[in-house]
Amino acid sequence: MTSLAEFNVQKYSQRHVDPVRRVLCLTETCLVERDPATYNTVSAKPLCDVFALVRSQESPQIFFIEFVKGYQRKFSSTDRDNLIASVLDGVRASGNRDAHVKMTFSNRGLRHAPYYVPVDEEVEAHHLKFLASPPSISFADAVVRFNSNVSYSGLLHAVTQDGFFTDNKEKMINVALLALLAKEGDQNTISAVELESQFQALRRLVASKAGFGAFTQIPKFREKVGIKVVKALKRQDDGVTHAAIDMLSALMQPMHDDYDLRQEQLNKTSLLSSKKFLESLLDLFSTHVVRGTGALVITSLLDFLTFALCAPYSETTDGNLFDSLLEQVAGKGRVLYKLFQHPSMTVVKGAGLVMKAIIEEGDAEIAAKMQDLALAEGALPRHLHTSMFTTSSDGRMLTNRQLSRHLVALWVTGHPTAMALLKRILPTGLLSYLDCNDKVPDKERDLINVRDNLKMAQDQSKKPGAARLQWQQVENMLLHWKQRVGLERKKMDKPIVLRKRRQRIKSEANWLYFYYMFNKDHAKPNLIWNFKTREELREALENEIRAFNVDRELGASHVISWNHVEFEVRYECLAEEIKIGDYYLRLLLEEDDSNEETSAIKKSYEFFNDLYHRFLLTSKVNMKCMCLHAMAIVYGKCYEEIGAFNDTKYICGMLERCTDRQERDRLIFFLNKLILSRRNVKELINANGIKVLVDILTLAHLHTSRATVPTQTNVIEASPDMELTQEKEWYYGNKERERLGPYSSKELKELWEQGQVTPKTRCWAQGLDGWRPLHAIPQLKWTLLATGQQVMNESDLACLILNMLIRICDYYPSRDADDAIIRPLPKPKRLLTEATCLPHFVQLLLTFDPILVEKVSVLLGGMVKDNPQMPRIYLCGVFFFIMMYTGSNVLPLAWFLKYTHTSQAFRSEENKGSDIMQRSILGHILPEAMVHFLENHSAEKFAETYLGEFDTPEAIWNSEMRRLMIEKIASHIADFTPRLQSNTRALYQYCPIPIINYPQLEKELFVNIYYLRHLCDEQKFPDWPIKDPVKLLKDILEEWKKEVEKKPPSMSRDEAFETLKIPKAKQGNDEGFIRKAYFRLAQKYHPDKNPEGRDMFEKVNKAYEYLCTKSSKTVDGPDPENVVLLLKTQSILFNRYKEVLEPYKYAGYPMLLKTIMLETDDKSLFSKPVPLLAEACELAFHTVNCSALNAEELRRENGIEILQKAFSRCVSILTQSSNSDDVQVQVCINVIKCYTVAAQFEACREKITEIPTIIKDLSKTLYFQKLSALCAVAANCVSAFSVSKFMQDSLMQAGVIWHLLLFLFQYDFTLEESGVEKSGQTNQQTNLQEVANDLARRSLVSLGRLAGFTSGEEKTPENLPIQKCLNILLTPYLARQLGTENPNEVLKVLNSNTENPYLIWDNSTRAELLEYSHRHQTSKQGIPKDEMAADFTFSAHSKELVIGEIFVRVFNEQPSFPLEDPKAFTVSLLDYLGSMAQYLHSLMALTSKDVDTSKNSQQASRLTNSEMALEGLRNVIRNNPGTEAKCIGHFKLLFSLLRITGAAKLQQLALEVICSVTSSKDCVDNIADSNVMAYLLLVLHSLPTGRLTALETMYALMSNTKIVKESISKGIIIYLLDMFCNSTNPTVREKTAELLAKIMTDKLMGPRIRILLSKFLPPVFMDAMRDSHEASIHMFEGVHENPELIWNEEAREKVSSVVKKMKNDHFNTQKDNPDATWKLPEEFAVVYTDVEGELMIAGVFIRLFISQPSWVLRKPREFMVELFEKFTELITKNNPDGQVLEAVTTAMVNFFIAQPTYAEQVPQLGHIPTIFHAMGSRNSAIPKSSMLVVHRLVESEACVRSMAQSDCIGPLMVGMRKRPDQTGVACEAMHKMFQRNHPELVVQALERDLIPFLLTLLESGMRELPNPAGIKAQIVKSIKAMLTCLENGEKIQQLLDKSDVWAAYKDQKHDLFISESAVSGYLTGPGVAGYLTQGPTQVSSKPPPMDTSQDEIQS
Repeated sequence: MTSLAEFNVQKYSQRHVDPVRRVLCLTETCLVERDPATYNTVSAKPLCDVFALVRSQESPQIFFIEFVKGYQRKFSSTDRDNLIASVLDGVRASGNRDAHVKMTFSNRGLRHAPYYVPVDEEVEAHHLKFLASPPSISFADAVVRFNSNVSYSGLLHAVTQDGFFTDNKEKMINVALLALLAKEGDQNTISAVELESQFQALRRLVASKAGFGAFTQIPKFREKVGIKVVKALKRQDDGVTHAAIDMLSALMQPMHDDYDLRQEQLNKTSLLSSKKFLESLLDLFSTHVVRGTGALVITSLLDFLTFALCAPYSETTDGNLFDSLLEQVAGKGRVLYKLFQHPSMTVVKGAGLVMKAIIEEGDAEIAAKMQDLALAEGALPRHLHTSMFTTSSDGRMLTNRQLSRHLVALWVTGHPTAMALLKRILPTGLLSYLDCNDKVPDKERDLINVRDNLKMAQDQSKKPGAARLQWQQVENMLLHWKQRVGLERKKMDKPIVLRKRRQRIKSEANWLYFYYMFNKDHAKPNLIWNFKTREELREALENEIRAFNVDRELGASHVISWNHVEFEVRYECLAEEIKIGDYYLRLLLEEDDSNEETSAIKKSYEFFNDLYHRFLLTSKVNMKCMCLHAMAIVYGKCYEEIGAFNDTKYICGMLERCTDRQERDRLIFFLNKLILSRRNVKELINANGIKVLVDILTLAHLHTSRATVPTQTNVIEASPDMELTQEKEWYYGNKERERLGPYSSKELKELWEQGQVTPKTRCWAQGLDGWRPLHAIPQLKWTLLATGQQVMNESDLACLILNMLIRICDYYPSRDADDAIIRPLPKPKRLLTEATCLPHFVQLLLTFDPILVEKVSVLLGGMVKDNPQMPRIYLCGVFFFIMMYTGSNVLPLAWFLKYTHTSQAFRSEENKGSDIMQRSILGHILPEAMVHFLENHSAEKFAETYLGEFDTPEAIWNSEMRRLMIEKIASHIADFTPRLQSNTRALYQYCPIPIINYPQLEKELFVNIYYLRHLCDEQKFPDWPIKDPVKLLKDILEEWKKEVEKKPPSMSRDEAFETLKIPKAKQGNDEGFIRKAYFRLAQKYHPDKNPEGRDMFEKVNKAYEYLCTKSSKTVDGPDPENVVLLLKTQSILFNRYKEVLEPYKYAGYPMLLKTIMLETDDKSLFSKPVPLLAEACELAFHTVNCSALNAEELRRENGIEILQKAFSRCVSILTQSSNSDDVQVQVCINVIKCYTVAAQFEACREKITEIPTIIKDLSKTLYFQKLSALCAVAANCVSAFSVSKFMQDSLMQAGVIWHLLLFLFQYDFTLEESGVEKSGQTNQQTNLQEVANDLARRSLVSLGRLAGFTSGEEKTPENLPIQKCLNILLTPYLARQLGTENPNEVLKVLNSNTENPYLIWDNSTRAELLEYSHRHQTSKQGIPKDEMAADFTFSAHSKELVIGEIFVRVFNEQPSFPLEDPKAFTVSLLDYLGSMAQYLHSLMALTSKDVDTSKNSQQASRLTNSEMALEGLRNVIRNNPGTEAKCIGHFKLLFSLLRITGAAKLQQLALEVICSVTSSKDCVDNIADSNVMAYLLLVLHSLPTGRLTALETMYALMSNTKIVKESISKGIIIYLLDMFCNSTNPTVREKTAELLAKIMTDKLMGPRIRILLSKFLPPVFMDAMRDSHEASIHMFEGVHENPELIWNEEAREKVSSVVKKMKNDHFNTQKDNPDATWKLPEEFAVVYTDVEGELMIAGVFIRLFISQPSWVLRKPREFMVELFEKFTELITKNNPDGQVLEAVTTAMVNFFIAQPTYAEQVPQLGHIPTIFHAMGSRNSAIPKSSMLVVHRLVESEACVRSMAQSDCIGPLMVGMRKRPDQTGVACEAMHKMFQRNHPELVVQALERDLIPFLLTLLESGMRELPNPAGIKAQIVKSIKAMLTCLENGEKIQQLLDKSDVWAAYKDQKHDLFISESAVSGYLTGPGVAGYLTQGPTQVSSKPPPMDTSQDEIQS
């Protein structure tokens, strides 16, 4: 029911004696009547039910609406034709094409069917015949009957069928057409009704195909129609003109289907051929537009021009005729623009189409002129408003929207001024979519180009019609006698040629995408756009359009141009957003850089300068930091475009001087980006920036809360009860210049707090170059003096600075392009090498922070290359610090060591060792082998060895040795490390370290670079290539068979030992001891010395030979070592050549399984020197892993059972002391690996399932954490078993989860990020941490698969009990990530300290989980799977509010943190609030009691949680656009929270949440459906601190009509009025006025709101609120007395008290019953004493207006219309109130004196006949008033022209007779009337015998009248004016010649007797309406009351 247009009318009804005032509203589908007093709906009729609109000929105001059901309604309106045109447009848009306008009522008796049913074909045919030969009725009656029965849209049965023998209907139509023209009668004398009827009949006929073609086919038809139309136009009757031009339009554009384009071309050419005729039409068009009359004529003319000029119809217009007409129309440019304000949409559309054609197809000069006029006439904002805010489903409105969008594009294209205006109206980010190439997802249908002429022309040219086809068939049949019949073959028609459209101005911008994105919500750095911003734009455009219309109305006598240069839109809802340039800082700082589209910054140089300018101007630290942050982002992205920054030196100075931590960090961030440009680096170096950065760098020693790195080599561990003691390093001087100290930094801080130490106190500690003020010492400044919250902790800050220093050094290489060394050394490296810098960043190595150590190493590595100071670098202790480092990221350290260890200028005090040991600074620290390794291998290889567990020919090194080394170095420098905690600038004093001896190397022999113990190690060539693996495998099997058949040797080891006489205690493999025994006996029994000892000598020799060869190690039968080698070789083959051997089934299973069985059953299995079981099991694994065939074979051979027995036996003897090399461990590893592979096959899984001990034993192996390799393969096996739901449950019951959880926390992420090359062979355990990391990864994957968290190819069955357990133990956030593809990231989180909305994870949570897991790991009690971990909670989480798996407190601290699913979180918050709100409401019991918020109350906790949840909801909505939609359906909950009085914070947060969602239209719509506005209104009273937020919320909500309606019913008016009248906060009052203005603009409820407000305040206040909120408050507080406002303190106090009382009463009712409604009594109105008795019309006090006629009214036209209505009401009464009549008459006269241009609008109001008719009234006052008004109206040409059309001379003579005293006025009026030279007036004068009457007056002398001479002069001038009439001047002269009286006057001039009337107005130019020009206003001298509502809190 929203109105598209509204008109004030008088309705005539039988129920009312007098006409009733109504507002006639046009909606999309209905015609609605409303009561103007209440704006309630009286009736509503569908537009499609309208049959006809009857326009009265007698009265210019009367019209009737006929409906299809037979009834009619009578109305009168001063704006009749505009109203009829608008209704007709709406009716036709509803689908009713037959509605039309006429002058007479429809005669239902003449119609052969009801109105709503079309007549049949026979009736149409009869009436066609009646036109040709009327049966016993007149031709006029025949036309009327024809019109009554034939639809206005044309004959429905014009063609019965297209056939050869069916031309009858077309002939009937042609005959009827000729009859209409032949029997039309005298066109000059027939009545207008008849003529209109003839044109409408013609229109019905030419709407048919035959009638359309007849225009050019029937001879003389065109000429006759042309003459008829020209004569009709001369009548100047709007009804006839409309009918004539509407008929012409039907000839221009076919109204029937299946029309012929060629015929359309012919008709157009004929109609447009007369230039003179077209000029007359355009003159008629201009005249009506300028006068504001003839809406129907304008509508029909626009249709005519549309069909001639506008696409697609213009393609059938002849090119020359088109150009000629276009040029003519273009000359009327300003006239066209006036039509854009017309209430009829069809007029606006027509004007737009014509304008589009002019710009597109006119020449450049015309187009440019039209573009300029679009701005000057204010058309651009109007069409921009239509383009953006039309959301109707009405086809008319959508077409107009499409047209407006096209016009806006044309007006802006190539017009910089218009584009500049758009940039002031719309955000730059939104306009940027014009330049993009994206496409709209769903392109809307083209509603302008409704037909494809080209396709139609092609179809009509190709396809012959049916008639032509039949003619061809006839010709073929009669071919043999064709010549005799004389048939001639028709010539083929020429192809249809269409005029080619020109598009001289064509927009290349992407307007479609622009409008698409306009209606989307955006939250980007360069664009914040949502429902609120759109509403503000809409309001700004509407206000500007309205204000311009008012100004143009006030200055109607001048040409008014729109001041577009100053117009811009300021978006108040974005006022709190900090915007610099085109970017919003908050969103820029929160932006995700991964989105390249949004992260690109345009005009970066300007934006950067704007940021820097704001940075320099602001004094607020937070603002400075935001600017710095933004500058860093912009410069980081666009430094190449921005170039060098000239103030780098200034930034360095700021960094040195600043004392705010946040500012410091932001400055460093900015400098970090500045050094991307080398020129800035130079400035930084010159500004002493390196020294400043190094000073800050030392603060890293103060960061003590780093996460513990779980590394295998961490040797410096503190017990929990140890407390760090600080060294006393500091001294300070007091005022007496005494030196006090030493103090620790902690003690110094206490002195600072006590005030004994101030910023100027001079302090000193070791490392400083002298005494300095405290504020100049970085450590003390940042720990004692500094303020603010730091952005980064000290370690992160140091890391950033180190990165900067590394980059600076990179800019200055030590060698040039030719690899020549540069000298002097580059300045930055020179500065860093100085004693003031080098020790400080080297000592950062002692922080043991992995990242800092790595960065320092990189910096050192780049700095020392080719540095002459490099040989002395050891003096700063760098080598000690490096070797003490306990982390794993040692690769940069290795690079540094390799480059420097032999280049140091030290002197070794030890002379032992090789040359390398003498030259290396590491000679005293590392074993010689490691020093060799460093020298001979790459740094990467050394780092790998250094971190690993190596026992090779080249290196023996392990964690124990590293641990020992670190302990020795730590004890060597133990006294220095604690000092750095107290004094970060302390300097290390170098002292050489004694040589470190390693116990592990005592028994090792090192030769060259090898340890000899491993020369025969098979791992020596791990990847030796094998040419033929299959052949090798066969040979191995054969060799294996031979080996098992071997016989035992002849001598045993015992016999050999006995021969050599070696005691049992020393029998072993010590070849040195054996050699000594041999030498001793050989010397004794050598034959040379003892001839009898030969036999013994041979025995000794044989025994020695046996023991020193393999023979001594062989056992009885086969050699176990050989078998081991054979088995191992097979394993290597199957492992390395899996693809080659896969097709072959393994033939060795019988021997292999037999070997496993024998070994398993061997009681001495674990005491055998060479056990085979481990290698045999490994081989079993490799064979199964190689081929599925082998797996099945193994199962068939009972291999799984055999392996299980071996597995169980080995598991049973596993202990914590077992080593990875033990037989039992190796067996377990290989069996588990075998099971892991076998689990891939279903048959094998079934077999494993049948043996439950397998899973139990598997779980047991995980208990032995030290056996990392075993645990790793067991974890893999768990993962493989997880493909079965049954096996998952079994694994869970076996307690696998507890073991796997513990492994997760052995992960060291620094190893993964260090860059150290990994060994890749975890079974060698070369790096225990690498093994631990691998085990952690495997365990993570296993847990994910066990619970079913994985997806894709790795997906396993979901196991809800396990998932539930892991959710409890790891939090849902971490548990979900168990299925991730990147386990390293998850493990890093698990082993780091993290606090984000999803996770609070620190040392305590890890410790609790580890303790719980350990306890359950060792527990032997079984727990049901559904109860696992049910009793576990984290203490750190127990007090946290967790909603939707998110810690609400943390989220509120980090609101910009990116959430995984913000919408789901929003829903969870709402659900939580729902439960809590129910609790809080139950406490409050929905009464007026407040909630108890004291700390000890039971409600406090839940209230706090509710507040946190609300705050979280606000934050998630603000930072995640789109989440607000999830609030839909929950607004009753959110609004109900506003009722919880006493909980102010809760209410405020609820308000902010509601305010945040109002940017979404869907949310606003849902709020409208929720009926919750009462809660929001109550807050206006109950929560003073939240009023501004509430008003802001309401302002956004009031864009929804439904909410406006609900709010009015709930009393928003009285609440707002109370704040407007009684609030003491000016901001609240302004916002209230703004809100009132907003709701008054609502199309449906706005009028009713104005009515309600007018019962409290004068109407001028409503307009003031709309135009200027601040001015409305000043008006309210002032004292005024002018024609539009009488206002004083008494009135103000009265309305304030009434409103306050009414508001309090309503609030008391509503707080108990929110559904209570507020309704104002119908008779209620605040009566002001000073206004009582005042006559007011249209808001103007008549008394004051008469006294101040020059007052510029706000709505002059409305005042004029109301004044005329009041005047006509008075003069039509018999006895009107004389005083009122006199006042109204005087006001009217004064109005037209002051505003003479408004007289031009009087004729269209239709009151002129009424005024003249009143001159015959019996009441003598009425004729006087009428003549006074006429006296003023005759100044207007339009009024005189209208008087000439009605009877005016006679009534004027009557008035002169009734009031002789007004004869002078009447005569002067007649003189001015006759001067206008209208022959009709002279005709009336002759008919009424005016000449004798005037001569009689001259003869009488009129002595009783005032100024008789003047009257005589006016009479003489009137008569002389009549004589000038060409048509009747002679008749006048004849009458005068007969008079003797005239002879005395005819030759004299009487001008001297005529006094000049008042000047035409006091104004010389257009005025400005309203309170802004009202002159000085009395302002209250009393101070306003104190503000006790605390509103200023929000202001």
